[in-house]
Amino acid sequence: MNIAVIGTGKIIPTAIEAFQQIKSYTVKAIYGRPHSMAKAQDLAMKYQIEKVYTDYDELLDEADIDLVYIGLVNSAHYEYSRKALLASKNVIVEKPFCSSLAEAEDLQRIAKETHTYLFEAVTLLHMPNIRTIQEVLPLIGKIRLVNCNYSQYSSRYDRYLKKEIAPAFDVQLSGGALMDINLYNIDFVLGLFGRPMNVQYNANLGFNGIDTSGVLSLTYPGFIAVCIGAKDSASPNYCTIQGEKGWLQVIGGPNEFKGFELHVNGKTESHYHNLYENRMVHEFIEFAKIITDERYDEMKKYLTLSIYEMEVMDKARMDAGIPIISVL
Repeated sequence: MNIAVIGTGKIIPTAIEAFQQIKSYTVKAIYGRPHSMAKAQDLAMKYQIEKVYTDYDELLDEADIDLVYIGLVNSAHYEYSRKALLASKNVIVEKPFCSSLAEAEDLQRIAKETHTYLFEAVTLLHMPNIRTIQEVLPLIGKIRLVNCNYSQYSSRYDRYLKKEIAPAFDVQLSGGALMDINLYNIDFVLGLFGRPMNVQYNANLGFNGIDTSGVLSLTYPGFIAVCIGAKDSASPNYCTIQGEKGWLQVIGGPNEFKGFELHVNGKTESHYHNLYENRMVHEFIEFAKIITDERYDEMKKYLTLSIYEMEVMDKARMDAGIPIISVL
């Protein structure tokens, strides 16, 4: 498959390097907004990418592209995904999927109508470690509590305290701790347990109304999942699942998901099943197989999880009084 990489931000080199490890993909083009032209050219030179575009419509019209990978600012995900789907291009879009549930449902509708493949790049859902957790989860008995914490003092937070607003702290661009960092915890919980019954979000709000940190509570039949995300402070990162017969803990944060420990009957088992150092390789391999093998129903299952994710995000932001900025 020929790919166009959309964006020039920090995630883009990691994505390109992942694509270039997989024979199924050829990165043929890169797009940067006009003000990022120099960055796009530098990336094209470094990774030997044939064509650089600053006009997205031109790229979709001209380029011999099967799929676009969208790594732009959160608020741009819907617009760029929509245009690509309507141009009959398959899409991988970075998390968070969109800025609102309404945008997500519209993309879902367009993908079905055009029979294009649409994926959200949620790395942990495609790692061998998550599959192993699904297999061993019954060993810890009835689930009672899930506790996830992904907190990282942002390199942009000092600027934010000086009233300099980077996209990650901008309400208008769908930033904030929930959308930018707690999302990993949410995807971990939704990937294992599905749609929650109830959503509550208590957030620390900054001067512009954005959540700099917060505690999300997701209620399921018989247990509660707590998801903590912070950009204004740091903490050891972990995810734990407590059952009546044992417990397990993800080693490190859910963003990397390097492994986990299983504690049952006084014994501890360590599990490290991921195969690639670059955490994006697993998901890109799976996306290629789903498209090549025409497993459209499998794509739809992942898309449903993305819809649940945005539903949780909408409810959480409404609960905390955080504005939802959406084009729909």
